[in-house]
Amino acid sequence: MKILLFGCNGQLGWELQRSLAPLGELISLSARSEQYCGDLADLAGISRTIATLRPDVVVNAAAYTAVDKAQTEPERAHLVNAQAPASMAVAAAQCGALLVHYSTDYVFDGSGEHARKEDEPTGPLNVYGQTKLEGEQAILASGCAHLIFRTSWVYAARGGNFAKTMLRLGAQRDELNVIDDQTGAPTGAELLADATAHAVLQTLAHPERQGLYHLAASGQTTWFAYARQVFALATQLGGISGLARLTPIPTSAYPTPAARPLNSRLDCSKFQAAFGLVLPDWHNGVERMMKELHEH
Repeated sequence: MKILLFGCNGQLGWELQRSLAPLGELISLSARSEQYCGDLADLAGISRTIATLRPDVVVNAAAYTAVDKAQTEPERAHLVNAQAPASMAVAAAQCGALLVHYSTDYVFDGSGEHARKEDEPTGPLNVYGQTKLEGEQAILASGCAHLIFRTSWVYAARGGNFAKTMLRLGAQRDELNVIDDQTGAPTGAELLADATAHAVLQTLAHPERQGLYHLAASGQTTWFAYARQVFALATQLGGISGLARLTPIPTSAYPTPAARPLNSRLDCSKFQAAFGLVLPDWHNGVERMMKELHEH
């Protein structure tokens, strides 16, 4: 089996290089790859890469994820998040490849307090969410074999993330204001990568399992409670003291260019039933990441 991975140097792409490698021949591309085009802004190049390599599976872990910046760069966000997946889907359909693509809870409007199911109405609040939704729709319209995974609050020990930012600021300040009215599940890139590898194998053997799924860690928290957990683990693991006092604030007290959904809960029961996996509680992955950060 030949697998083509786009976005290999991102948080998720880095973990996918590990999880997909045992499945077959893995060709990993970034925007700077030279032999084959891995730059999602080059639509013709992306299509040419897929047509030339004729992989069995195409995995797209690349995206335009600067949520606030997307408000002032809508064309760029649309190119990478909507047009590039559309080009990949057409090319994948032409060579009979399974396309794996990642989307986001930001396709919803964040209203209510229940966990969203896959078939519920969408309503993005910002350009990022809108372009990610258009990417999903393009893949579905192409008719290619696909797995689309909507996820939320992704982090990894590698690269920048919320926990690292909180620890850095917590060491510099006496008090930190953290939003306490947005709810979701912090989801580790390694969990996403391992679940993806499992789902790919099962979908190749059982094509009827293709489709759109919600895929995130179990449980729920707020950014404030997440930060509090990170500080508690840092103190416990490293004997760190003197971190800032955390103060909960509402979203309204911290305006940003792009509106954020208050409710990022995703119902992942469809994924768990289809692929026979149990998605662990968010605490597990965060504790593992904190241990990894502490050891390095």
